[in-house]
Amino acid sequence: MSVGFIGAGQLVHALVKGFSVAGVIATHRITASSPETGLSTANSLRKMGVNLTTSNKETVKRSDVLFLAVKPHIIPFVLDEIGPDIEERHLIVSCAAGVTISSIEKKLLQHRSAPKVMRCMTNTPVMVREGATVYATGMHADLEDGKLLEQLMSSVGYCTEVEEDLIDAVTGLSGSGPAYAFTAVDALADGGVKMGLPRRLAVRLGAQALLGAARMLLDSEQHPGQMKDNVASPGGATIHALHVMESGGFRSLLINAVEASCIRTRELQHLADQEKISAAAIKKTTLKKVLQQPGVSGTGVAVRTGISLNSPSSKHK
Repeated sequence: MSVGFIGAGQLVHALVKGFSVAGVIATHRITASSPETGLSTANSLRKMGVNLTTSNKETVKRSDVLFLAVKPHIIPFVLDEIGPDIEERHLIVSCAAGVTISSIEKKLLQHRSAPKVMRCMTNTPVMVREGATVYATGMHADLEDGKLLEQLMSSVGYCTEVEEDLIDAVTGLSGSGPAYAFTAVDALADGGVKMGLPRRLAVRLGAQALLGAARMLLDSEQHPGQMKDNVASPGGATIHALHVMESGGFRSLLINAVEASCIRTRELQHLADQEKISAAAIKKTTLKKVLQQPGVSGTGVAVRTGISLNSPSSKHK
């Protein structure tokens, strides 16, 4: 089996590193494509032994499992480019927020009668094999395809299948969740520094507190509220701190953050459906041939980006 990535950003870097550490696939069997091979993430991928290319078509040819890991509004243009090269062996896995399976299948059906498409939402802790991944299966992907994707993603963390209509909410919760956690640790560390702790120690203690609490929760059958109560002794320091958090709307802020991320994810699907990108985005995402296409303007540009694998393709059923 060989794996390809269209895109070479932070998520791709995290997945490749996680796959490598897990030993689920050798890096020389991974190809990544990007129009900007000088990116820091691209350089890191190259050092890990990943085959880098600027050609999405090359990535397709060298892969069996193909991850679409570019911005949502780029997806339609990538599909227009690689559609004719998709073969029966290919399993297409979209990691793009908000982009539906049906929209991908609609594009690929112009070239193949039964494209195998799946959609997943994961997060960057896959890098340390502590990711949270959900996936949904398209009309033409079968049970074995689901098992293959789950084998890959389970090697880098938790993975489960869900109905596709839940994935936008997952994006708001665990997809964006690491950013919430990093912000929380940063704020906790600031509090420690305010009270006299050295910065490095404060960050370590804050991160360890979240790590330990998460592990306790996952290993327990108790409700998180009960576990919180177990820490807060009557009249103690913790309950006073919790009072301050409640007064500041801590819970509401987190709920609203998940909701905002989910809503934005749905907006991204709308942008992808329009198949247009801004003039500012053109410079970052397009290859030179795009601007040479007839009728292309700064407000409606077909974009070609990608990640590719240099190992030979092998069929799987």
